Amino acid sequence: MTHPCAPASPEPGPPPAAEESGLSNPGQPASDSTPASDAAPAQVETPAAAPGANPVASRSGRAYEGVVQWVEDGIVSGRLRVGDVLPAERDLAAQLAVSRAVVREGVRALHAIGVVDSRVGAGAAGGTVITAVPTEALNRFLRMHVALAQFSLLDVVDVRCSLEGLSARLAARNATDADHARLADLITAMRDDDLPPDVFNACDTDFHVAIARAAGNALATDLTVAIRESMRSPIRHGMNHVDDWPAVRARLREEHEAIAAALADGDGSRAADLLDAHIRRASEQLLGDGAQAAGDTA
Repeated sequence: MTHPCAPASPEPGPPPAAEESGLSNPGQPASDSTPASDAAPAQVETPAAAPGANPVASRSGRAYEGVVQWVEDGIVSGRLRVGDVLPAERDLAAQLAVSRAVVREGVRALHAIGVVDSRVGAGAAGGTVITAVPTEALNRFLRMHVALAQFSLLDVVDVRCSLEGLSARLAARNATDADHARLADLITAMRDDDLPPDVFNACDTDFHVAIARAAGNALATDLTVAIRESMRSPIRHGMNHVDDWPAVRARLREEHEAIAAALADGDGSRAADLLDAHIRRASEQLLGDGAQAAGDTA
């Protein structure tokens, strides 16, 4: 029987470079976030550059950022939409008056921020596709900047309390029977006294994310996932090194049960207050004064 939660998988590495023949990457499947369609995705045509002009060179000191800017401008203007396929590498390089290496570097940057993905296929069925996977990009951004101490642990905790309080109030109104059942399943899983700290941490994360999803606000869900992922390593360290882990685990379970009960009663204010106290108490106990680096993977 599959456990309802498991430790988060390792962060995926950077996408491989695009093939010389075009922007498609035969070794990388398309993201699940990219809408499927029986029709071939739209192939975006790039406006021709004026003779001798470099349409992106003046936009940035680094040429590849001009490619990123071109895509960003297209998305903001509505010229590029989710599912559209970028021109082939050779064509885009010619139209933007940059080298193919610059185009490849720009595409790698767009992969990293979750704006494009590579779709396997021939002709219009394949290529580099405009997509939308903000969670992964937010995860990476927050994790690195928390590790670099650009955001203090206290700042992260304060924002997390505000965000999850909003989610709790919305979830009290919007949660479905399936949402409540999901929370109950996670609490049941956390009652297993033999559960390793890493798995308990994964269940704990899933519990908080489930509340955000029950709220029905996609941005709140993505931000909750990103903030929680940015804290995964220090929380895991705390669970593995805290004094009297069984007692801490029991208290965390009881607090989760009280939060779930308040949501089931439709009492969003109480659920938000319980979440605030739960997050602050757990952070103080597991993270202390923030002495453990957020990037510590012990």
